[in-house]
Amino acid sequence: MTLDVRWLGRMPYREAWDMQHALVDARATGDVPDTLLLLEHPRVLTLGRNATEEHVLASAEYLASMGVEVIRVERGGEVTYHGPGQLVAYPIVRLVDHGLLVRPFVRLLEAAMIDTAATYDVRADRREGFPGAWCDPDGPLPRKLGALGVRVERDVTYHGIALNITTDLRDFDLINPCGLTSIGVTSIAREAGWPPERNVPNTRSVAEAASRFAERFAALLGTAGAAEASRAGLTAGGTTVGRTG
Repeated sequence: MTLDVRWLGRMPYREAWDMQHALVDARATGDVPDTLLLLEHPRVLTLGRNATEEHVLASAEYLASMGVEVIRVERGGEVTYHGPGQLVAYPIVRLVDHGLLVRPFVRLLEAAMIDTAATYDVRADRREGFPGAWCDPDGPLPRKLGALGVRVERDVTYHGIALNITTDLRDFDLINPCGLTSIGVTSIAREAGWPPERNVPNTRSVAEAASRFAERFAALLGTAGAAEASRAGLTAGGTTVGRTG
């Protein structure tokens, strides 16, 4: 089985959304292998199919003045922020080929985020009932490090995760993250205590995290050659391929 890993750089949300739809169709018919899209978006808010618009706190006029689009999509979950300094990963995976159901696949994505955080010496974990990756999930002030929302059509997954690396956390003031009104949001940079000059939203930090996430995701999915993928690195438009028996 092959995993095609693509680093796309900073890409507008709608362009990546269209790419996912095309890949889902192609994966369902077996025309392409499992694919992992890794990228960063300009500022955008997305609403799950049943999300409540009241969780968008900023006015439409203010968002327009900032160039922030609000888009309703097919995934589950509430409102999510995407922006510079945040790693977005969209796995296009045919679950039956791996003997996976949706819930175990969600757990796999959570584990990949948690393992990625650990490579930065940042401790994260699951929080029961709240998908994603969390710092101090059972403490008095749980902090959300990574969001998660997937959809499955014809046994093929799309949408995925958003992991904050050097994200400007002030942008989360635009929303109630994932519909939760009393949580903190954090980033790798904040939890690792990076100095201000390093804690600035930038694509380079996202690209580095993308390579680490790809290695962990491939390993957890059971794809051999994950280490080779990491060593090869990721280039714009390029692919890294690993195989299992």
